[in-house]
Amino acid sequence: MNDECGTTAESRRIDLKSQTFPLLIACARGIPPTLKVELEGLGFPIAAELEAGVETTGTLTDAMRLNLLLHTGNRVLLELDRFGARQPDDLYRRLATLPWEDILPANGYFTVTSFVNTPAIRDARFANVKTKDAIVDRFRDRTGARPDSGNERSGAVVFLYWNQGDARIYIDTSGESLSRRGYRKIPLAAPMAETLAAAVVSATGWTGEGHFINPMCGSGTLAIEAALLAQGRPPGLLRSNYGFMHVKGFDEDAWQKIRQEARVLPKRKFAGRIIASDIRPDIVEAAKQNARTAGVEQLIEFEICDFAEATLPPGGGVVLLNPEYGERLGEEQELEPVYRRIGDFFKQKCMGYTGYVFTGNMTLGKKIGLRHSRRLLFFNGNIECRLLAFKLYAGSVRQKFAGDKKEEDSPPASLEAQRQ
Repeated sequence: MNDECGTTAESRRIDLKSQTFPLLIACARGIPPTLKVELEGLGFPIAAELEAGVETTGTLTDAMRLNLLLHTGNRVLLELDRFGARQPDDLYRRLATLPWEDILPANGYFTVTSFVNTPAIRDARFANVKTKDAIVDRFRDRTGARPDSGNERSGAVVFLYWNQGDARIYIDTSGESLSRRGYRKIPLAAPMAETLAAAVVSATGWTGEGHFINPMCGSGTLAIEAALLAQGRPPGLLRSNYGFMHVKGFDEDAWQKIRQEARVLPKRKFAGRIIASDIRPDIVEAAKQNARTAGVEQLIEFEICDFAEATLPPGGGVVLLNPEYGERLGEEQELEPVYRRIGDFFKQKCMGYTGYVFTGNMTLGKKIGLRHSRRLLFFNGNIECRLLAFKLYAGSVRQKFAGDKKEEDSPPASLEAQRQ
């Protein structure tokens, strides 16, 4: 429904088990074009592509499947209602008309999260409390009982989006973010989110043809996500808890069937080698452990070496580095030689490959000293980042790029477009 808060929804019933709902797949900014391609590949219609998400439609069973299979989405949000609300009391009255007794078990547990941007609310926590009160009061009026509530995402998760006068209420079927795959037992410092890593790998166009070389591998996230993508392995199989498990309409038998079908999906074979390296033995050992937990250790070759000494087999492919950004004062100057060495590494050893550098510091990115062929916009949390692409030809790089027009920031292209 989409109307003003003055109307009621007393006659409305919600059957999560059988109805079709709008689904919003939330993701980091810069990822929607890649996510759109992934959803289309899974057979889902695209209703809209947003700045930080893609809208589609489906049932709760479809949401379960998406939680298991998606590589680049962060959350699968099932929309229950959208309406106009100017004041907190408008929000409360409308939410209290929803049949929460059809949605949440009376003996269960739920939490409320939100995005709030409205002059009526200074603190989003107040909107969360109003939402919780509406749900609890509805339960008490209709059943005489109420579910427990708190801040943990271990049970059902209700998500409120309230932007100016536009309010929408969702069930967050994911609970915890889908970036928490469950394989990164040893994350090390400042690891890249798994969903962002999958989107970055997808943006390179690498699907297993040619080699995937990942110097400076850190926790191994980029190499692990490359292996999961190339083999077609569902990334959510390690997760044991999702938000959809704690709502009415959850079908345990259907969920086990989806998991079993995912387990027996034929694993794609690919000829390219995945080689991940880092200069520190303890970091490489941690990356190995993460790959082992993810079930892809046998697909990744690990090396202990400086990035400039990484193995580059004949045949070409992708070389992807994610160096430090120099976020703290004084670090940028210290990192300038590293970025210059990356440029030298590309020029001297990576001919026949396409080089990629993911960085949140374009000042440092320019120190690479090569003209990029593409510059793709991503966000790592609140940090505006670029994935810089360098086509590395034998001979003079400068001659190859002479006359090329500098390409402006753009979102990642689809895999089909990357291959053209």
